[in-house]
Amino acid sequence: MTGNMNILKFTGIAAACLICMISCDNNPYGATGYIPPVDKPEQEEPVIAGEYAKGADISWVTEMEKDGVKFYNAAGEERECTMLMKELGLNSIRLRVWVDPDGGWCGAEDVLVKAKRAQALGMRLMIDFHYSDSWADPSKQNVPEAWKGYDMAGLAEAVGDHTSGVLGLLKENGVDVEWVQVGNEVNSGMLWPHGKVQDRTHENFVKFLNAGYEAVKNTYPKAKVVVHLSNGHDAGLFDWFFNLMKLGNAKYDLIGMSLYPFWWENGGWNDWKVPVDAAVANIKSLISKYKKPIIICETGAPVYYPEVSRQAYSYILEQTTKIEDCHGIFCWEPQTDGVWKPASYAALGWGAYDKGAFKNGKATVALEPFGK
Repeated sequence: MTGNMNILKFTGIAAACLICMISCDNNPYGATGYIPPVDKPEQEEPVIAGEYAKGADISWVTEMEKDGVKFYNAAGEERECTMLMKELGLNSIRLRVWVDPDGGWCGAEDVLVKAKRAQALGMRLMIDFHYSDSWADPSKQNVPEAWKGYDMAGLAEAVGDHTSGVLGLLKENGVDVEWVQVGNEVNSGMLWPHGKVQDRTHENFVKFLNAGYEAVKNTYPKAKVVVHLSNGHDAGLFDWFFNLMKLGNAKYDLIGMSLYPFWWENGGWNDWKVPVDAAVANIKSLISKYKKPIIICETGAPVYYPEVSRQAYSYILEQTTKIEDCHGIFCWEPQTDGVWKPASYAALGWGAYDKGAFKNGKATVALEPFGK
């Protein structure tokens, strides 16, 4: 945790400037007037691009703050979550974007609030476009309400405009973006049924992907576009999908994958190494076949068994850092504790997410491997 003391050195002038900056920002939290607290240090030197990314998706953080959730370091000192992630040894942040979400959570203005924090800390940033008003994943890729009724040309234009609009907002506010996901876990495409991928019916999806790609490059020419699938252990899925992408002349820079070894459908509790080893073999194969680097966009392990999670993360990091063209890994919402849940989960009748790595506002031993 070298350099952490520098993070804590704030001046009265910096605090006053921060208050002024926040009061002038657009408030994404509605009529409540809620403004999330931000511990803003002086601008730090960014992590060097090209280093292995040890990251976290903490997209829920502003909603958690509104619900009164607080975060603490090992000494019991309160910290803003993004800062705490850096103190724990992580160097990158991932943030999802929804088009017109309930409550504004993960909408463009909410993303800007969180992205500014990462930028101020010199952390690298991945933006994850879902192209939906809520969750997009292998089981659902719903067209945003405002885009319903669009034809193919209209949807492709909407993808480009939405991507340009969000990224343009970040760029105008001095935020650097290193990676952009055009779609989230797009195993079967996105914007169903128009962009559904089945067998060789991939042309519409490629049109959407390429529209997003061009919008990214027009805003952040050096940003890397990621195509993200779930089930990183499933080599057959990845070969099938990226063969179609090759046939369709899809434009992208990195292959992204999710790796949740404790959600592996074929194994038991003690078999987490099996899907990890399969994913590592898949990473090597994909790099060889498609000449694209790999990044693990999501991973998670049981919040209730932190020592087991620590072992799993340690092994994943050990295996993937050996691979030159594996560019990093992101834990998904590690700041959660298996108790708190967002309004979107409550509305769907879901339980709390149980693959976090916190308890009573503090990181468990699960995240220790990221600090080494």
